[in-house]
Amino acid sequence: MIRSILFVCLGNICRSPTAEAVFSQKAIGQGRSDLRIDSAGTGAWHVGNPPDQRATHHAKLRGYDLSPLRARAVDPTDFEHFDLILAMDQQNFVDLVRAAPKNSKAKIELFLNYEQSTTTDVPDPYYGGDQGFENVLDLIEAASDGLLKTLKES
Repeated sequence: MIRSILFVCLGNICRSPTAEAVFSQKAIGQGRSDLRIDSAGTGAWHVGNPPDQRATHHAKLRGYDLSPLRARAVDPTDFEHFDLILAMDQQNFVDLVRAAPKNSKAKIELFLNYEQSTTTDVPDPYYGGDQGFENVLDLIEAASDGLLKTLKES
């Protein structure tokens, strides 16, 4: 049974904190306040920093609050403490699989496995414009709905 979910991107300032906030709000809306939800990055450049201002702005326009979140790096204990670790893209997936201890109980997957998309990666909007952040939100909302449906069915 899945009781804890970690969303992971590279720096933990755009995609994964957005996924944490969106999924948390949707889960609570479906009565799933029992889930432990967090986010982290495979890189440690932004540890302690708030999410990217553009990510925060676009999320707020859709009713999601990223302001309390702070970036952190994936820790070896995450593979013990989380049932499901969801990578935002192929490279982070590979990095997580490599970092996982042999006795890890965590299931590592791509987040977009839960969305009916032709792509496997949530694209990094960091170097793009406003439309990149909107696209990320669209993908994350759809994948969050798919994940919640899967959790409900299991």
